Amino acid sequence: MNPLSQYVRRTPTMHVTVDGRPLVLKLEHLQLTGSFKIRGAVNKLLSLDVSEVVTASGGNHGIAVAQAAQLLGAHATVLVPVTAPETKTRRIEALGAKLIRHGNTYAEAALAARELGLPYVEAYNDPKVIEGQSTVTREIVEDVPEVDTIAIAVGGGGLIAGAALASEGRHIIAVEPEHCCALHNALQAGSPVDSEVNSVAADALGATRAGDLPLEILQQHHVSSVLVSDEDILAARDRLWADFRLAVEPAGAAAFAAFVRGDVPGELPCVVLCGANSEWQPR
Repeated sequence: MNPLSQYVRRTPTMHVTVDGRPLVLKLEHLQLTGSFKIRGAVNKLLSLDVSEVVTASGGNHGIAVAQAAQLLGAHATVLVPVTAPETKTRRIEALGAKLIRHGNTYAEAALAARELGLPYVEAYNDPKVIEGQSTVTREIVEDVPEVDTIAIAVGGGGLIAGAALASEGRHIIAVEPEHCCALHNALQAGSPVDSEVNSVAADALGATRAGDLPLEILQQHHVSSVLVSDEDILAARDRLWADFRLAVEPAGAAAFAAFVRGDVPGELPCVVLCGANSEWQPR
């Protein structure tokens, strides 16, 4: 029994064929807050048992913490960079959280959030958050056990670290934008390093540094790193809508972009569509 089941949705999978290859899509963009982040946020708040928390976010994590706080009777303060999209900041405020705009990057917002002295909810570098995110992959494994490869878009590494823990030996592929690839750089360097954040998907995948804990977990599992261009991501987003009527944000299409490019092997791979919080309106 998933301890989060009373708070989060068990999102469906969808079997499709793309360019002659079978593929499973995990429709996590249909999650309660429009992204997987609610899973980790609820799991963390359940472990804290406090009335007030603070976090920093590019958008999706902030929405999740605001929603988790509302569900659990707590109050959240969310700091976002000034570049955070209005479609996400509006939702944070609508859920009753206090919104503070600070800095130009997630890292700057996070530094300021920690200085407020409240219990801080990590976006990805926390065992309880990673445990919550692992339920995405646990559902895939339970619902479609024949899946042999799982491709996931990566920011700080919480979702993919959870996937590695729950994959039961399946091949995990980390997908990042070419100019927003903190995990790729960390895997190459052997430790988290400061990285460029410049992508159409930066509001969701724009970690300046990968988390220490996610990296440690991923170094112990078979994980491949794949980079895709912004052009690939936007083309994949448009194709998901054109072919399947699935509307996702750019980050939600990154892993699918890697599949379309031929960078996701396997007899039956799965691509996680991780988010759908975007101003983009499909035509």
